Amino acid sequence: MDTMRDRLAPVVTRLLDEDPRVAVVLADIGLDGFAEARRRHPDRVVNVGIREQLLVGAAAGMALTGLRPVVHTFASFLVERPFEQVKLDLGHQGAGAVLVSAAASFDWPAGGYTHMAPGDVALLNTLDGWTVHVPGHPDEAEALLRHAVAAGDDKVYVRLSLQSNARGLSVDGERFRTVREGRSGVVVAVGPMLDAVLDATEGLDVTVLYATTVRPFDAGALRRAAEGAGTDVVLVEPYLAGTSTAAANEALADLPHRVLGLGVGRAELRRYGTLEEHIAAHGLDARSLRDRIGGFLGAVPAGT
Repeated sequence: MDTMRDRLAPVVTRLLDEDPRVAVVLADIGLDGFAEARRRHPDRVVNVGIREQLLVGAAAGMALTGLRPVVHTFASFLVERPFEQVKLDLGHQGAGAVLVSAAASFDWPAGGYTHMAPGDVALLNTLDGWTVHVPGHPDEAEALLRHAVAAGDDKVYVRLSLQSNARGLSVDGERFRTVREGRSGVVVAVGPMLDAVLDATEGLDVTVLYATTVRPFDAGALRRAAEGAGTDVVLVEPYLAGTSTAAANEALADLPHRVLGLGVGRAELRRYGTLEEHIAAHGLDARSLRDRIGGFLGAVPAGT
């Protein structure tokens, strides 16, 4: 199966052909995939080199002229390194862009900590007005990329990952989707965490919601699920643990409830290892999740 990132260049190249507003800004990363697009649209596919602050600044300038820039590099270089430009050049000026990351939390362990960004969504959450998509499958990534580019002049972040669920689901860029119903609590699985959550909760009497758009947070879906399944909630996110706990607490503010945020821990893992080893070390594999979810919810087998 191809990866989410494999879909990026073909999808955006088609959008460049279809819409004269669309532009692409790169910082060397991913350049080869846009070779044909650069030949066809040399005025709208720009490579600024390894200058990530300029990457975002140039995109903001394009947006202010009426273009819809798609900006791509690794997450650590797209959100963390040029955060001042994300905050000021885009946010302060009211300019919109589609930031599309790769490498996610720890997709490339051999790159070391400089190429890891488990705090990217939490960092963007300090700013106003961002939509954040976290697809869990290449098909969802393609749909959400198109949705993001078509979103007027909004500020959108699309978080691509090598982690993937086995199959894609229909996503609308807005709402959480109910994939399992139960009565002993609610588990929200974000993006590529869905398969592990479904394995972890197999046979347990819990509701599982699937989230591929986490900002804005679908408070209505969580409330409806909590009313039928109890107000204990577990969030399983493929980035910094606890990133969405405040949003969940706000959604249930008038109800007695508990929220557990599971995700990437704050401690730096200083051995490269493999992607799978990092997942297990952060307790995001199915076996670890079953212990942590079951222990928190006191979940019982379905039908008992």
